[in-house]
Amino acid sequence: MRVDLHSHSTASDGRLSPTELVRRAAEQQVDLLALTDHDTVAGLAEAHRTIAEENLAVRLIDGIELSTSWDSIEIHVVGLHIDASHPALAATILQQATAREERARELDRRLEKQRITGAYAGALALANGATLTRAHFARFLVEHGHCSSQQKAFDQYLGRGARAYVPHHWMTVAEAVAVIHAAGGQAVLAHPGRYKLSTKWLKRLLSLFVEAGGDAIEVSLPQQSPHERANLGQWSREFGLKASVGSDFHYPTPWQELGKNLWLPKDADPVWHLFTDC
Repeated sequence: MRVDLHSHSTASDGRLSPTELVRRAAEQQVDLLALTDHDTVAGLAEAHRTIAEENLAVRLIDGIELSTSWDSIEIHVVGLHIDASHPALAATILQQATAREERARELDRRLEKQRITGAYAGALALANGATLTRAHFARFLVEHGHCSSQQKAFDQYLGRGARAYVPHHWMTVAEAVAVIHAAGGQAVLAHPGRYKLSTKWLKRLLSLFVEAGGDAIEVSLPQQSPHERANLGQWSREFGLKASVGSDFHYPTPWQELGKNLWLPKDADPVWHLFTDC
């Protein structure tokens, strides 16, 4: 069975609409897909409708990816198998939207100091009603010739320590876990290997996540060394966490595809066993 429990659509910073995303999942023979847009569930209804109308051989898991702050580091927590209409989740989404708007306005001011004008309006147009993220600002910087790639945009302007970086003020990890549980879901620590933490600090994060009631960590991701995957599998067992897999798909690239190369170490305990019979 092919599983991918971390993907994005145009409801946040993905490039494919929810319809295009589930169609591509079917083409890639993904059996179980979670749509986990940043701080929004706006794409779920369209994705479900497309699967039903076109009889696609994909089971969709309702999800979300919540942004949190821990020691000035932005940590992402994925919620799987959530009740997308739960009042507590709706309130959290509104709270996150307000924080994103404030951050985007400040980012625009800081970019103006770098003699880059129109960034907020440009990023907002690229978002086209979706959750506004730094990825939209990165696309603006690339399309207007300020940077050669989105990675360069983050390195030079948007990322931590860069010229226009704006510190984040998100909810805590514990608050994210609590609202995911309130909505009936499982809380998954997203891409733990991408926070550039030492082993000591990563284990501190895992301990914090467990104390908060977290359920699982992403063990299998694209562009991952066998050593990292083995370590994450070992730590999932050590900390009593289920194991998840996710491409963090935003758009197709030679190194990122739905469901591609997402396998778990033999002793891992899959998180999807909590909400499916697969």
